[in-house]
Amino acid sequence: MKLENIDKGNSFDWGKTSRDYAKYRDIYPEEFYKAIVDFGLGIAGQNCLDIGTGTGVIPRNMYKYGAKWTGCDIAENQILMAKELSIQGGMDIQYFPVATEDLDFPEKSFDLISAAQCFMYFKRETALPKIASLLKDDGILLVLYMAWLPNKCEITKMSLDSVHKANPDWNGGQTYECPLAFNDFTYSIFDLAFHKEMYVDVPFTRESWNGRVKACRGIGASLSPEKIAEWEKEHMAMLEKIMPAETTIPHFVQMAGLKVKK
Repeated sequence: MKLENIDKGNSFDWGKTSRDYAKYRDIYPEEFYKAIVDFGLGIAGQNCLDIGTGTGVIPRNMYKYGAKWTGCDIAENQILMAKELSIQGGMDIQYFPVATEDLDFPEKSFDLISAAQCFMYFKRETALPKIASLLKDDGILLVLYMAWLPNKCEITKMSLDSVHKANPDWNGGQTYECPLAFNDFTYSIFDLAFHKEMYVDVPFTRESWNGRVKACRGIGASLSPEKIAEWEKEHMAMLEKIMPAETTIPHFVQMAGLKVKK
C-alpha cells in the first residue's frame, strides 16, 4: 500500500508483520468490547463486517456476543493468519482478501460495519459510498481507534522516538485526545449517531511491548528484516533500562458510530 499522506508516500505492507501482529496487537481490553456491545452492536441476530480486519482481532473477540461476522483485508497474509486463529478458536468467521473499495456483497447486507485502526487508509471517495450501500436501514459504520499516549508515558515516548529514529519518514504515533472528527465528504454521506471516548490501561511485559511497537507501520510493515533486527536490539536494550518486567501502558480509545443520511 502507498498513500501520499502516509510516511511521505513510502510503501508499507501489513502482511510483512502478520505473525507479530497476531501475537502482539490483540490488546484491546474487555471494556473496549463491552462499550461496543453497550451500543447494541455486534450482538446475536446481527450480520457484521469488519473491514481492514488484519488478523481478525475484532471479529474473534466479538464472536462470543453472538453476531455473525465476516472480515476483509487487502493484505492476504493478514487474512491467512485471521483464518488460522479463528479455526484454532473454533470460530465460524468468513474472511476475504479484498480491499474495502472492492467489496462485493449484496446491498443492505450488514447491521454493522466496523473499521478499527484503518479508516485513514481508505480511498474515501470510493470506499464510503460502497460501505453505505452495504449497510441495512439504520445500520452503523463503527470507526474505532485505540492510541498510545506518549505525552502521558515516558516508556511510550521513548519507544516512539526509537521508531522515528529507525524510520524518519514514519508520520504515525500522533494522539488526539478528543472525539473522532471526519471530513466534509464523510459527512455528506453519513451523520454522526454517537461517539465515546475513554482512557484504558493495557498490561505489557517488556517482550509484548517490544512486539507491539515492532508490529506498527513504522517498523514491521515498512523496514527490511536487517533494519528491524537492528531496531529491535536497540529497543530491547532500552526497555531493560527503563521498563519494569511488567507494567501497564495508558491508551486513549475513540469510537464513532455513523449512520447513512436519510
